[in-house]
Amino acid sequence: MRRAARLSVAPMMDWTDRHCRYFHRLLSQKTLLYTEMVTAPALVKGGALHLLDYAPEEHPVALQLGGSDLRELAQAARLGAQAGYDEINLNVGCPSDRVQSGAFGAVLMKDPGLVADCIKAMQDSVDVAVTVKCRIGVDDQEPSEVLPDFLSRVAATGCDRFTIHARKAWLQGLSPKENRDIPPLDYDLVTEMKGLFPALHISINGGITDIDTACDLLDRGLDGVMIGRAAYHQPWDILAKVDSQIFGMDTDVPDPVSVALAMKPYIQNHLKQGGRLHQITRHMLGLFAGRPGARHWRRRLSEDGVKNGANESLIDRALDDMRVAAAV
Repeated sequence: MRRAARLSVAPMMDWTDRHCRYFHRLLSQKTLLYTEMVTAPALVKGGALHLLDYAPEEHPVALQLGGSDLRELAQAARLGAQAGYDEINLNVGCPSDRVQSGAFGAVLMKDPGLVADCIKAMQDSVDVAVTVKCRIGVDDQEPSEVLPDFLSRVAATGCDRFTIHARKAWLQGLSPKENRDIPPLDYDLVTEMKGLFPALHISINGGITDIDTACDLLDRGLDGVMIGRAAYHQPWDILAKVDSQIFGMDTDVPDPVSVALAMKPYIQNHLKQGGRLHQITRHMLGLFAGRPGARHWRRRLSEDGVKNGANESLIDRALDDMRVAAAV
């Protein structure tokens, strides 16, 4: 898992569901994939075990949990491990009001002792790796002071893998979207943490939009890079070459048309189980981003994917639309 974390796709609410992850796995065999954040109460109190569903092809795949109640997190982690997830990750970075009201997410940056207790409870419940995704700080905290203390106290539990979003989070005054863009990035501080804690596996997240930048950050000594929105909106650009460029595999770059066609059996199976086409195709809109005819691909999937009776044949029609448009 430490090797897989060299390049990962960030957990993103409403985006990195099981259909998205299956699609991404066709682009990269090695990239570490994360679930959307799943709250521990949803699993433990709500019995929403369907949130743990995934396809075996998704491995290596990690479950991200949200929560701050030790018993709930321990039980939720156990459920995730029993489901076969390769890693359990604790969210200490989400700044949304809903997450704050539940006393978890980025607000936990203010209480590293509680985070350490949460991690220890989860570790005692599972045999797989328990990791943390955090911010460099929140609100008026001074990141250069609070981040080393946070890492030191949590690492004392034996947790040795951290993904650090290189922005401070403002819990009041900024929306979750603004918290992804407005606070300045501080890659240097995250790099300094690797120097201070050489035994820790430290991945960096935030504002990374291409593989060249990812490679530069790895060359600076960081152990991993996590890419979010760019991997979702431009999946082929980000993921198709990472197996060779990041993981050193001697492998062919997957052709995007072949990837689109390879999704058809998966779609067919989903439809047989009562699913809807757009639940899958909405994640595929960016497959041809920047290529001739890409707009026609997106339009066909968007407009027809939601119609009753839409099935996997829509992939062929969308590809035809794109080819015709590109030939004009």
